[in-house]
Amino acid sequence: MHRVFIEPALSAHELIELSERESHHLVRVLRAREGERVQGLDGAGHRLDAIVHSISKRSVILRVEQRHIAPELTAHITLFQAIPKGKNMEWIIEKATELGARRIVPLLTDRTMMRPDASDRRQKVEKWTATAIDAIKQCGSPWLPRIEAPLSFVAALPEAGSADLSLLGTFASDARHPRSVIEEFTKTQGRRPLSFAVWIGPEGDFTEPELASIRATGAQPITLGPLVLRAETAALYALSVLNYETQA
Repeated sequence: MHRVFIEPALSAHELIELSERESHHLVRVLRAREGERVQGLDGAGHRLDAIVHSISKRSVILRVEQRHIAPELTAHITLFQAIPKGKNMEWIIEKATELGARRIVPLLTDRTMMRPDASDRRQKVEKWTATAIDAIKQCGSPWLPRIEAPLSFVAALPEAGSADLSLLGTFASDARHPRSVIEEFTKTQGRRPLSFAVWIGPEGDFTEPELASIRATGAQPITLGPLVLRAETAALYALSVLNYETQA
């Protein structure tokens, strides 16, 4: 069954007009026809069983037959990701979406090579959001992460303080496995952590002053294994471990 993205504001309607982008993909790429069943995802926790009601030149209208509300994810994960070179940020966003990240904050650090200006940042967010939408359609997740405009490192620091656990991927000698950090929190707080902030550096890692600043916010150093990972692999590793530990 084909999947389509539905704007959350429209998901309660009986008849829903898809965006031009979704309509084009459903009809021109997937070759859907009137009467065909599809699944709608609104990115806010709803799955909709629907039928293609009508097709016009620029839009598709669905008729909703049934709505399903997905349970909340067991943990709210925010990924603070230093923007890597090339198109690797798109790949990170795709995989982070599949692995349940609820918010992604692209970081401009001292070693960040790509530094978009204000207009480019808006375009980047639109493109990255489209990548995340394609990811939920591919994997079937009803949760679309919120993708922020690129933030300076200094501006991002205070944003991690509200998480139950802030985790910093690092080679520091005192870095621990994420499971150990989670178990310690559970023992001292009497409950599992419900929210995480995950810090992943750029090529060459965060600078020493940046690492010190992150740790000063209370972030716990975590190991990402014995090997030197690429920035995008490090993000995937950290999110995979958290996904396993929080969904178990």
